[in-house]
Amino acid sequence: MKLTMLGTGNAAVTECYNTCFVIEDKPKSYLLVDGGGGNGLLRQLKHAGINWMDIRQIFVTHKHLDHIMGIMWLVRFMCQLMDHGRYKGEADIYGHEDVIHAIRTIATELLLPREAAFLDERIHLNVVRDGKTKVINGHAVTFFDIGSTKERQFGFSMDMGEGRRLVCCGDEPCHPCEEGYVRDCEWLLHEAFCLYSEADIFKPYEKHHSTVKDACELAERLGVKNLLLYHTEDKNICDRKRLYTEEGRKYFKGGLYVPEDLEAIEL
Repeated sequence: MKLTMLGTGNAAVTECYNTCFVIEDKPKSYLLVDGGGGNGLLRQLKHAGINWMDIRQIFVTHKHLDHIMGIMWLVRFMCQLMDHGRYKGEADIYGHEDVIHAIRTIATELLLPREAAFLDERIHLNVVRDGKTKVINGHAVTFFDIGSTKERQFGFSMDMGEGRRLVCCGDEPCHPCEEGYVRDCEWLLHEAFCLYSEADIFKPYEKHHSTVKDACELAERLGVKNLLLYHTEDKNICDRKRLYTEEGRKYFKGGLYVPEDLEAIEL
């Protein structure tokens, strides 16, 4: 399996793209998680060597603009090409009730009626429930409510096989209700808004986010094997990987990854 980070930044970045990524299991078997903030998603997919028309499985964690609006560009082009007979097959979009309602409403309001008609017919909008499992690209994926007090948001735990799990906590710190999914996982994808040493500058706690130190201490305590940090500020973009790794190594002994946009990681 391979994970490609299409974007690594928080909502306010200008030097990188908003956080979203693709998990690839076998050729042209993709799961896109979130879509960033706009049509930059199409550019990122192009530069990652992924044909957007091969994206057939999509999960949206929550309906903040920097996570859902790129998905609307995909929906737009899917519907337009379906209308012209140039898109073959179907696609699935997963999200909790509010996410699915938002996607349906935006598409209905902004697309032509004949284009929006492909929703549910060929673009299936699937509501996910807390603790429930769906099979996506041959993997059991269990979705869970992260317990956000800011905006309802879901994460997921993917069975990678051989007892290994990949867990995504969305873009907030891992809350106590998630720890059962995170404990002893092979891979944890966790936000790290900034360095702990710069918390007074970026004020992550006011925004319901964590620092590199916080994420690494949590991963160490829960026995995580590999930790991937994303959804960061971009003021230190040139030195971000080095700075985050240096701080993180003080608190986490496992594999520590601080990817750049478009970086691919073998899982």
